[in-house]
Amino acid sequence: MSSVRSLSSLTICVCIIMSVCPLRSTATSLWGNMLKFESECLCQLRPEAALPALRELSVCVLVRRTLSTKWTAFVYKAPTKSPIELGLEGKGQLLTVWLFGKQWQVQKELRLHEWHSVCLTWSARAQRMTIYVNRTSLEEMPLSNTSQPQLSQNGTLTLGASHYVQVNGKVKIESGSNLVGEIGLFRMWSKEWSAEELWRLRCADGDVVSWDLRNWKHECSLVPEKSLHCAWPLYKIEMWTLAVHSTPPVNCSMSPEKITRDWLESIFQPNISVLEIVVSPTSHTCPVVNHSAALHAQQTQALGALPNSTCQKCYHSEVHINVEPAANVELVQANVTALLNATFSNNFLNLTADARSIRILPSALFPGVTTLPPAVSPEVTTSERGVTQSLPVKPTSMSTTREPLDLNLTFVGPDIFFRVNLTLSITGNPPEPEGLIKNWVKERLEGNKTMVVLNFIIKNNVGRNMKLNVGLMDSADQQKQYYCTFHVQEFNMNSVAESETFINVSLTSEYKNSSILIKTDDLAIKHIVPEDCKEDTTTSIKYGEYIWPETFPQVIQEMQCTKPVSEKAYRLCQLDPETDETSWADPDMTNCDQLVSITDLTNITVTSDNMAEVAAIIQELVQVQLNNSDELSSHQLTSVVDKLKEVVDINDVKPSIGVSIIDTISNMLLSKTDLTPVSNNILNLTDKIGDTMDFHVGSLSLTAPSVALSMIDVDPDQFGGLTFVVSSVSPESNPKVFLNQSFVSESPPEASATISLPSSIQDFFPPHLRNKTRIQFQFYATDDLFQDQFIASEFLMLNSQIISASIKRGLVVNLQDRVIVTLSHRKPAKPDKVQCMFWDFNKNAGQGGWNNSGCQTQNISPHQTSCLCDHLTQFAVLLDISRAPISETDSYILTMLSYVGCGISCIFLGITLLTYLLFEKLRRDYPSKILINLSVAMLGLNLIFLLNSWLASLSNYGLCISTAAVLHYFLLATFSWMGLEAFHMYMALVKVFNTYVPSYIPKFCAMGWGIPLVIVCLVLAIDKDVYGDIGSDNSSEPYCWLQNEGFFYVTVVAFVLLILLGNMCVFIGVLIQIRKMNANKPSANRHNTVHHLRAVVGLTVLLGLTWLLGFFSFGPGRVVMMYLFTIANTLQGFFVFIFHCLMKENVRKQWSIHFCCGRFSEYSDRSRSATAGSKKKNLVNSESVASENTSTSTAPNLHQ
Repeated sequence: MSSVRSLSSLTICVCIIMSVCPLRSTATSLWGNMLKFESECLCQLRPEAALPALRELSVCVLVRRTLSTKWTAFVYKAPTKSPIELGLEGKGQLLTVWLFGKQWQVQKELRLHEWHSVCLTWSARAQRMTIYVNRTSLEEMPLSNTSQPQLSQNGTLTLGASHYVQVNGKVKIESGSNLVGEIGLFRMWSKEWSAEELWRLRCADGDVVSWDLRNWKHECSLVPEKSLHCAWPLYKIEMWTLAVHSTPPVNCSMSPEKITRDWLESIFQPNISVLEIVVSPTSHTCPVVNHSAALHAQQTQALGALPNSTCQKCYHSEVHINVEPAANVELVQANVTALLNATFSNNFLNLTADARSIRILPSALFPGVTTLPPAVSPEVTTSERGVTQSLPVKPTSMSTTREPLDLNLTFVGPDIFFRVNLTLSITGNPPEPEGLIKNWVKERLEGNKTMVVLNFIIKNNVGRNMKLNVGLMDSADQQKQYYCTFHVQEFNMNSVAESETFINVSLTSEYKNSSILIKTDDLAIKHIVPEDCKEDTTTSIKYGEYIWPETFPQVIQEMQCTKPVSEKAYRLCQLDPETDETSWADPDMTNCDQLVSITDLTNITVTSDNMAEVAAIIQELVQVQLNNSDELSSHQLTSVVDKLKEVVDINDVKPSIGVSIIDTISNMLLSKTDLTPVSNNILNLTDKIGDTMDFHVGSLSLTAPSVALSMIDVDPDQFGGLTFVVSSVSPESNPKVFLNQSFVSESPPEASATISLPSSIQDFFPPHLRNKTRIQFQFYATDDLFQDQFIASEFLMLNSQIISASIKRGLVVNLQDRVIVTLSHRKPAKPDKVQCMFWDFNKNAGQGGWNNSGCQTQNISPHQTSCLCDHLTQFAVLLDISRAPISETDSYILTMLSYVGCGISCIFLGITLLTYLLFEKLRRDYPSKILINLSVAMLGLNLIFLLNSWLASLSNYGLCISTAAVLHYFLLATFSWMGLEAFHMYMALVKVFNTYVPSYIPKFCAMGWGIPLVIVCLVLAIDKDVYGDIGSDNSSEPYCWLQNEGFFYVTVVAFVLLILLGNMCVFIGVLIQIRKMNANKPSANRHNTVHHLRAVVGLTVLLGLTWLLGFFSFGPGRVVMMYLFTIANTLQGFFVFIFHCLMKENVRKQWSIHFCCGRFSEYSDRSRSATAGSKKKNLVNSESVASENTSTSTAPNLHQ
């Protein structure tokens, strides 16, 4: 009996010691801890814990992401192979599962900052793999084509990242998909568990891979995580035990099983049952190091052979126990380890367990137990939110009476709390002293896993530090003093005195690390007893009613969601950091669905008590709807706007309500919702918000993407003007607003919109509100609320953002000192193309529209316009697009067609020129020589057009002028030679008589090349700056051309129109001539008709009549005409090649002679062909018309 009392005393002492200084063996368990993956840190399975070959398995990982990037939970690879045999990755809304080098993807997004349990099961026999996320089966995939019958053994397994194995066998991380977050649990079983079995095994360790440091080696941070507590009843103990006789042996026949059972049943509390003991054969060589405190043992035995005694035994045992009721895994591990580390002595034996061999694992099944344990209470739930518990599960410890404390008592009663005030000095210059001190305190107090530091506040004792550092300014080891206050929560149920002693000992010891020294100057520890959070009822429109029961301090209470019932809501009974009192935190309803939808808004009655909640509900409902769809339906839009109007009308608007409403409007503006039917209602709504906003500071600004609302209360007697400035990068970003209580006429260059109110505007302040007058400003980055259907027909478009100003209960009209509104252009525009407008609510039958009354346009630059207005409302700048009626898409397509067409024309014009220049017989007549000059002009025009943008991008002033002048010259030369071609046809086909013109072609060259040169030189002489980069004014792409419209119309439009009109007259004359010839030939057949039609098309190209399409590019068909104009004229050089080179019989014969059949010594043309030196004949015959005056026609009797 005395021995039993001795044992009890020893056990009590051991438990007390363990509560303060836990043994090293308990540190191998990872339960209750998480691995933090912040950067590339390697966590791999130890080689001695390598996986066996498996034909079925289940693996579960508990992961929490903190950054939205591609991530890896785990990867297993076979030895000497690179493909992934088993793995889990994710990116965005996709989960990727690897099995035997193949991957499967399922739709599931693991939300950030929440714990998620992901389990994979696989069976080779069933050819099946199943994925579970948070207890829900996502997908079951048949694997009929899987050729690999089993998972390879002795592979490499890493957590948080993929890996590869070097030649020397060292495992290295593969960058690119590392997890940024935490892993709180990883287990693997050699069995394919079902969904229910996995749920009931949520607190059991794996039989293949367990959550223990003996299985893992890592470089990552190991951090305790209170939310990971998990209660479990079944455990397996593995250990080496040394039995040594303490007195002369009397009977050594007792079996090791009997010895172990008697030992454990003597030291365990009644609620711990020993179920099964499996002992290996005894050994005379033992790894156990004898405990120095063993009773009657006078010396320590070294490793090696045992004394030759039948009563001295060393054996390995596997013990299965049941803890009833279930308790936290890490606490059971710590307390059972503490009991086993104490040497046990009975009447003749001393039993010692090797601390290094003790291993306590939460077990799934073991001999004698055929079913999984039932769910325990308090339960630990794995939901979308993570792993938490209803009530705190306490570890076993000793009571204040020094008697063993029954584990049943650990589930009742709150934890012990202390208020700690700490003053300490730090010597040295650490980069972040506050963080260093906080980490030091947490390491000292949380290292034994029985305490948690809460509500840590640290302040720099500035006054004290100034005195300490007087005269030490040049010293590198300055001393600074800090004051810390925090709470300590002790959940190991130690006595208050024991806990205070531990805190005092832990915080009064110095911390020294190279040049840094932390020393405690003053320490005050106060035991506090905070009250429980009383039962509380929360009622909301979104989630309904929840009754939260009375809860201990710092405990998270959970309640079943009304919808869906499978999820839970959470609420913390929090301890106030200043008053030491408890209060309920706001409920966490993340996992619960709302009970209302947008269509239910009409059933909600808005009151002054719930107006904030209604506004928040509408904001969330709109956001959810727009996340699932691009727009709101008309019914939904009407319901939202009407209900928001009720909210604003009920009472003065608080800033939080204003934020919700502005965010809702912002979401609708950025969606594809048609807001036109309710645009005026929304504008009136924002006006009402600005007028009724309740704030106690001088001004308030609310911003959201595309929207800004600023309000200011001004003193009428001290009002000297007011300026509102907005800077907005894009509609998707929050605009930045600035208020200047003075009149500033000039706008900052980076501002998107500015409105300046003169001091004379105070004359319009309401007379009955002389103390404070509310002025509000509004800004909109999109024009969704300002759609005027009539501006498109007037060739106008909105070219700025919208800004407005208004005075509460004041109408501002006919101002003498005008309001200055400066707006930045969305697209650069010429000064004469913009108009200042305001939004007239009465226009278009009350639908609203743009009006320019009372506003003067004052241009600043192509990028900014100032408006001088005599009233207040919404202002914007509209751009005249009458000469730019096409969309950006059409403009891009037309540009691409232009480049492609001009490139093709350059190629074929080059071929045409080479053909006529190489073969002398082709250029003997006048039409061929005119064609050569026209081709040269067109080739120059196309080449300069293609190179223009590149040359302009070089930003060289002189080069741009030269490029524009050359382009102008070749354009005029092209039309000059088209006109000369028409004149020659007129002389040859219409005015049919013999006329001798000396130097015929030289005169043509003088006119064709000289007239354009004279025009360009005159322009340069008058003003060379007429040429320049027009891209800076009209578009983002640089382009060198005529910048002055007057010069453009005179030197280009008038010249081209004159040439085209003359060419059209000649063309009509040719058509009449062809008709006469057909009339003189009654025998003309269908072949002649086709021949003449081909001649007409060839003439149209040669005379440039397709350019007339540009003068008809207006009206409803302007876009179609512009496409026809672009295609026809950019391919003009290609058409010249087709009709005047490829389709010419004599050209094809020349090609045949020189490139196909060899050069004949002599070749004669057809008998009807003639050269320039032939005798005088009629100027033209019928055949010459058919061949369009080329070398097949009879040449006129004209000599040079």
